[in-house]
Amino acid sequence: MPSLPDTEATAEALDNVDLAVSNTRPQVSLWDVFTVFVRVGLTSFGGSTQAWVYRAVVEDRGWLTDEEFLACTAVSQILPGANPVNQALYCGQKVRGWAGATAGALGMVMPAFVVIMLMAYVYGRLAQYPITHFILIGIATAGVGATLAAGIKIATKMERNWIRYIIGLIAFVTVGILHWPMVQVVAVLAPISVLLALRRTK
Repeated sequence: MPSLPDTEATAEALDNVDLAVSNTRPQVSLWDVFTVFVRVGLTSFGGSTQAWVYRAVVEDRGWLTDEEFLACTAVSQILPGANPVNQALYCGQKVRGWAGATAGALGMVMPAFVVIMLMAYVYGRLAQYPITHFILIGIATAGVGATLAAGIKIATKMERNWIRYIIGLIAFVTVGILHWPMVQVVAVLAPISVLLALRRTK
């Protein structure tokens, strides 16, 4: 009867591969996940949350790669709910499972709730002053700039591929300019993009 040294060696090799892959990602505690998203929730204004999340989890801590963050952004935008909370759920789940997803979501929601209540109170007192509207416009403009900067950083690090540019341009025109429903656009473009990517890898 033949022995099974090859099978055991294969299993051991696979275990070593899994261990090596897991070791490439920093060890993260639930407290780290919670506090990171608390800081993001407290400091991101004017729609700049995506840029702050990118800096926190990709640039500063290396929890996600650029490709993983791009997937995080895509998933967060097509799922129901607020994008920042979806990003916190995705990142937390990626580094610490569902407990991490819970910690990330709580960290993002709690400070945001407090800030929104305070801002609503302050705005109710100062809404009659013209400078208040200029301040809000300035915050929104800074948020758009930060989001664009994060997008450009990711784009410059991605592999050059004309298919991605075409798919991205179509999505931008249909959703951003023509204001077509995002879910339907993604439902059409996502399968096409996946098929083209699979065909390219063969």
